[in-house]
Amino acid sequence: MRNHPKRIGLISDTHGLLREEALRALRGLELIVHAGDVGRPEILEALRKLAPVIAVRGNVDTAEWAQALPVAAVADAGAVKIYVLHDVKTLDLNPAAAGFHVVVSGHSHKFERSERSGVLYINPGSAGPRRFAIADYGGAAGPREDAVGLGVCGLGEAGLRMSREGNCVSICAQLR
Repeated sequence: MRNHPKRIGLISDTHGLLREEALRALRGLELIVHAGDVGRPEILEALRKLAPVIAVRGNVDTAEWAQALPVAAVADAGAVKIYVLHDVKTLDLNPAAAGFHVVVSGHSHKFERSERSGVLYINPGSAGPRRFAIADYGGAAGPREDAVGLGVCGLGEAGLRMSREGNCVSICAQLR
C-alpha cells in the first residue's frame, strides 16, 4: 500500500528568495507544492532537502533550468487530488469534473482561499520579495491568523485542515 502525504506545504512566488521563516514552516511536512515563479533552481534544491517537491513553472521562470518544470502538475494525497498551476486565470479544465478537490495557484502575490463547486482554490500568496505594496504574510511578525481562518472543509471522503505559518500554507489531508 502506497503512503500518501498527509501534511502538504504550499508556497509560491519566491522569485529567487527563500526566507528562513518559510523553511521553518515547511519542516516536517511530507510534500511541498510550489505554485511557480520559483526564480532560481537553488530554491527547489533547498525545498527538496525538506520534503519531496512538486513545482510548476511561473511567468518569471524563463531560464533554461526552468524549462524542465511543467506548466501544471497533479499532487496525489490519497483521497485528495490537487491540481497545481501558476495563474488560476489560465485554468483550462473543470476541476470538479476532473476529480480534483483542490486547485493551488500563485501569481497574484495575495493569499486567497475560496470554494467553488466543491473545489477548494488556494493561493498561498508571495513568499518572495515584497512587490506591489502587498504585505508578505509572516516574516518577523509571525503568522496572520486573521488572513487565513482555520477549519475543516468537507470534500467528499476527505477533510482538509489549513494552517498558515511564516510565508506558506500547509494543508493536512485527513481521511474520515
